[in-house]
Amino acid sequence: MNLPQLVISMVLFLILFFGIGFLLNMVLRSTWIMAFFYPIIVVLIVDDVGFFDYFISPQASFMMLGSDLVALQVVDVLVLTSGFIGAIIAGVVIKMLRVRGYQMF
Repeated sequence: MNLPQLVISMVLFLILFFGIGFLLNMVLRSTWIMAFFYPIIVVLIVDDVGFFDYFISPQASFMMLGSDLVALQVVDVLVLTSGFIGAIIAGVVIKMLRVRGYQMF
């Protein structure tokens, strides 16, 4: 991946998870819901194991997840980290708006 693709991917993930986080925080009247769900989303993006395999055979699934997380490239980590930053910014913005008197839903 070259540098322009990396920068565009990071900005897209930041904006995507900011938008999703902002809407979820606004509708569900919470502040940090997307920041809590983001690790689950990362696990679903990174691994090839099905969701129910974590309950059927947890040891093998978590071992495979660990090896998949270790095998991530620096580019992947940067893109996923920018998504997490977007989710955190969404929580901060919702909190700032509520402190200033804006009531959303």
